[in-house]
Amino acid sequence: MTSTIATRRFNSGDVNGFLGLVVDNLSILAFIAGALIGIFQFPAEIVFQRMFPGTAFGVLVGNAIYTWMARRLARREGREDVTAMPLGLDAPTSIGMALLVLGPAFVSYKQAGLDEHAAAIATWQLGMASLVVMGVLKFVLSFFGAAVQRHVPRAGLLGSIAGIALVLMGFLPLVEILRVPVVGLAGLGIVLYALVARGRLPFGLPGVLVAVLVGALLYFGLGPTGALGSGYQPPGAWQWRFALPWPNLGFLDGLPLAVPYLPLLLPFGLLMVVGGINVNESARAAGDDYPTRDILLTEAFSTLVAGVCGGVAQTTPYIGQPAYKAMGARSAYTLATGLFIGLGGVFGYVSNLVELLPLAILAPILVFVAISITTQAFEATPQRYAAAVVFSFFPPIARLLAIKLGDPNVVAPDRFGTLMTQAGHGLPELAVLVALGNGFIITSMIWASFVVALIDARLRHAAAIVLLGAALSAFGIIHSVEPSGGIYLPWTLGGSAADVAWQFTAAYVVLAVLIGALSLRRDAAPKSAEPR
Repeated sequence: MTSTIATRRFNSGDVNGFLGLVVDNLSILAFIAGALIGIFQFPAEIVFQRMFPGTAFGVLVGNAIYTWMARRLARREGREDVTAMPLGLDAPTSIGMALLVLGPAFVSYKQAGLDEHAAAIATWQLGMASLVVMGVLKFVLSFFGAAVQRHVPRAGLLGSIAGIALVLMGFLPLVEILRVPVVGLAGLGIVLYALVARGRLPFGLPGVLVAVLVGALLYFGLGPTGALGSGYQPPGAWQWRFALPWPNLGFLDGLPLAVPYLPLLLPFGLLMVVGGINVNESARAAGDDYPTRDILLTEAFSTLVAGVCGGVAQTTPYIGQPAYKAMGARSAYTLATGLFIGLGGVFGYVSNLVELLPLAILAPILVFVAISITTQAFEATPQRYAAAVVFSFFPPIARLLAIKLGDPNVVAPDRFGTLMTQAGHGLPELAVLVALGNGFIITSMIWASFVVALIDARLRHAAAIVLLGAALSAFGIIHSVEPSGGIYLPWTLGGSAADVAWQFTAAYVVLAVLIGALSLRRDAAPKSAEPR
């Protein structure tokens, strides 16, 4: 009975855990809102009153289940030091959803003739459908997650997600930090000191909280004086927004719209399953042995609930369970976080906080997470596979460039179309960037897996991987020649698009033949295959 009561008490460790987990989720919600509203001019009302309530409700559901699992484990083992698995919005895929799916879809729907409101509703339904698709995939893979982990090299899995982290989750928020450098760099410095260098802050305060407080003091203290220039925007009036995340069938209308984005959505779901396995292993190493399938099923269930209730960002167990355990957090912090975020989506105070706190204040935690994920890709992968991890970064870089060049404020749409087909030496450069960036997650996994197979002297396996790349390229699952990244039947293409698609596909086939021929040599094993 004592251990049961202890797990219900809200102690100082739970306070630290609560603050860190809440700020993590607020940072991601702020980036989603900032990207959709600021970059793509998406209607704020749809973001805050249609997307946020369901998204936040998924966080509540998942954290409530993880809290119950922790208390059950504490009762079963008679321990007081069980720490619940933290759950929140997944940063890389949430940012990817905003920048690669929802924002571009909204723009394309408006270009197709829909008015702003109709385009926003269609985009919202696409987001709902995307979450349902990922939730179903995660539910199925929950029973086969370990098999997926065995067949895809760690360099491919971690390298692909590290590419997202480094380029989309790290670099883009860093740009937002430096748009208000006096505020952003101060917060980033505190985060790096506390979380990377593991320096101790006064009174043992969590680094994330101190970074947000310092950033807010600088922003609201210096902003009205004009010291921040145009970087300061006076806060608007606090708005009462009440929206219940009722289940609805809007995702059914969004399912056909989600088909072109499957090359992005399926890897998003796959990576979360493998990531959930890795996270649970780290919790087991820290002393809390949760059933892996239960952790994964909870993740899938909360994502499905969010999607059916209007959410657009998937949930995932967070990497830092041992860190929360070291803080002294137990099980109250996850329940408190779920209630704060979930009710905040209903009553609107989460959206008000997102509007009140600019990205320059919240983005440092995203940069830290990007650094952590990228670092983990190298630390958790054998050193001899480092080249495979690095090679997997190139497709995300191409995607970043394509996003920036596709911004009508950077390159006019008619000029963009001209550059996509402009003749010259070789294929048009912009067409290559777009094709390399489309389907970049799967491309990164294939490229890294190919290099791993080469290093391990499994040349026939490497040739088979490249042939898979050829098949996927032919249908636009990777290297789609459509600017939107849509898939297609190769024989329906014409003009320069058909030329780009054919040459990418043929390149993979030729490479597979060459590697297959090399595998016939008796001395085919490279020296790098030897352990170092």
